[in-house]
Amino acid sequence: MTQATRLAVIGAGAIGRTHIDRLQRSPTLELVGIADPTPAGEALARSLDLPWFADHRSLLEQLKPQGAIVATPNASHIPVALDCLERGVAALVEKPVADSVAEAQLLVDAQARSGVPVLVGHHRRHNPINRRARDIIQGGQLGQLVTANVMATFLKPDAYFDVAWRRVAGGGPVLINLIHEIDMLRFLVGEIVSVQAMDSRAVRGFEVEDSAAAVLRFANGAIGTVVLSDATASPWSWDFSAGEQGQYPRQQVQSHFIAGTQGSLSLPDLALWHYRGERSWHAELTREQTMVHLADPYQRQLEHFAGVIEGREHSLCSALDGLRTLQATLAVHEAAVSGQAIACTLAS
Repeated sequence: MTQATRLAVIGAGAIGRTHIDRLQRSPTLELVGIADPTPAGEALARSLDLPWFADHRSLLEQLKPQGAIVATPNASHIPVALDCLERGVAALVEKPVADSVAEAQLLVDAQARSGVPVLVGHHRRHNPINRRARDIIQGGQLGQLVTANVMATFLKPDAYFDVAWRRVAGGGPVLINLIHEIDMLRFLVGEIVSVQAMDSRAVRGFEVEDSAAAVLRFANGAIGTVVLSDATASPWSWDFSAGEQGQYPRQQVQSHFIAGTQGSLSLPDLALWHYRGERSWHAELTREQTMVHLADPYQRQLEHFAGVIEGREHSLCSALDGLRTLQATLAVHEAAVSGQAIACTLAS
């Protein structure tokens, strides 16, 4: 019988608890302990009859897990991940990988020096829908990619903004929500090389934006748009359309559209459109439905992390991937503030 992969969770907030829940359900993964300095974190560990540590270094040194999920506040992602790598413990680092590109580069460099595996927690990459979409695109069924369009429009309730930091710069949908769309586009379409954007505060009037629109140029010549708002009564977003998380009601709509010279693809329904005969706007397009077996991307991500630790799989979202996604997301914010196109220079 294969021995379970021993994992620890550092940070028992909302996303940390998501990982804990999935680990508790898995027959091939073992949750060996929790590090979280809060009373709530301690209470959770006690309720699960698991070792609890206020300090993550004590957990790493005493339990010696094979891997650790770093689900701490964003500002501490890099210091905690570096502590893991220093002790030879693989790290699954929640997104965003860091608060700045310079910080993210520290993790990229440390991983290259140590050889200890790193996986950044952009969970949508593990959704079977996106894995199939990537296969379709890389298999050439769309031809040369030309455009990508994303809708990410939803409504955050008034009570969400009772927390002060959500009303000020850095607490809005660009830095909180857009990063998911940027990483998904990088995964499916390719590297982003430049960004133009504008934002708006017209609905709530807070210091932070409530809406934004970005135009992206990809290295392969494709261009893309993302329209983002957390102030709209709208169903057009991945969280509603894909049904990944039970807390959002599922809507039968599409949110992502990718078009090429030979065909086009909508997501999450995986409808493939192409011509059977004459390729002309006067000719009828044929719709083919691609089917996949749905699965929990968080569970898939943890199983992949175990495979990376054991050397059976390559990291689907490396430290450098996390850096590049962060860089492009920050570029959207910078472009909106400056009114200028921002180049996304690839890290060397």
